[in-house]
Amino acid sequence: MKWDGVVEFVTVVESQSFTGAAERLGISVAQVSRQVSALEQRLATRLLYRTTRRVSVTEAGQLYYRHCRPLLDGLLEAEQALSQVQNTPVGHLRLTAPVYYGETVIAPLLHRYLLDFPAVSAELNLDNRKIDLVAEGYDVGIRLGPMDESSLMVRRLGLRTHYVCAAPAYFARNGSPQTLAELQQHQCLVGTIAAWRFNEAGKLREISVSGRLRCNSGAALLGAALQGLGLVQLPGYYVADYLAQGRLSCVLSAYTLQDGIWATYPRSRYVPAKVSCWVSYLEQALSAEP
Repeated sequence: MKWDGVVEFVTVVESQSFTGAAERLGISVAQVSRQVSALEQRLATRLLYRTTRRVSVTEAGQLYYRHCRPLLDGLLEAEQALSQVQNTPVGHLRLTAPVYYGETVIAPLLHRYLLDFPAVSAELNLDNRKIDLVAEGYDVGIRLGPMDESSLMVRRLGLRTHYVCAAPAYFARNGSPQTLAELQQHQCLVGTIAAWRFNEAGKLREISVSGRLRCNSGAALLGAALQGLGLVQLPGYYVADYLAQGRLSCVLSAYTLQDGIWATYPRSRYVPAKVSCWVSYLEQALSAEP
C-alpha cells in the first residue's frame, strides 16, 4: 500500500522523535520505526537521520513532508465530514487542560460525558504549559484568562472570578484591607507573579504584593490561607467551597476581577461531532460559575 508508513513518517517529523510519534499513534516505537524504514526502502530515499539522541529530517524528507501533510489533512477532513453528519459523537478525544482546573472541574465533566456517549474514548493531559494543539495532536484545549490566540477556533465557556480572601483567624489578628493600597500592610501569599490583578472602575489594575510565603502551587497557597498565614488571591474553583463554609472570608469585593474560561481547537472546515458536542457540553456546564 502506498499509504503505508506515511502517517508514521509525518508524525515522527511533527513529534521530532520516534517515541513521541508512537505515543501519539498509540503503537510501539518498533512499529513506527519499521513503517518508516519500509517507506524509505519503497521510495529509495533517506527521509530521516537517526542518532541515539535525536531525529532530523533530510532535505528529501522535508520535501516529502510538505507534500504529505496536506494529503493527510484532506483525509482527516473527509473523515470529519462523515463524522459531522452523525447524530452521536464517536471516536477518540485528545484533550488538555491546566492541572488544578483539569483535576477539579474538567475531569469530573469528562467522566459524565463518557458515560453519556459510550462511543467516545478520551485522553486527558493536564499541563500548565501553553500546548501547541496542532503540533501535538490535540482535539481540544482548555485555556484560562485573557485569550488572544487567533490561529485557533476559540469559544468562551464561562467566566473565572478571582477572590482575595483569608481565614477569620488572620483577620482577627491583622484586620481586613478596605482599599487596594492597604494590601501593602498585609501578609500576602504570593504565586508565580508578585502582582495581583483587579478591576478598578472597569480598568485592569495590578498591585505588587509581598509576604512570608511564595509558591507556584495554588493548592499550596490555599492551604496556607486556611491556616491563617495571610491573604490569597485565587479563582473561585479553589475557594468557593471554603467561602461557603465560612473557613475563608472575601475582601475587596468591589475590585473583583473576572476573566475567561475558553475552549480552543484547531481550525477546520468540518468540526467532528465528538469535538463540537464536547465543547457544547462544557459550555452548558460552565456558563454560570457556582
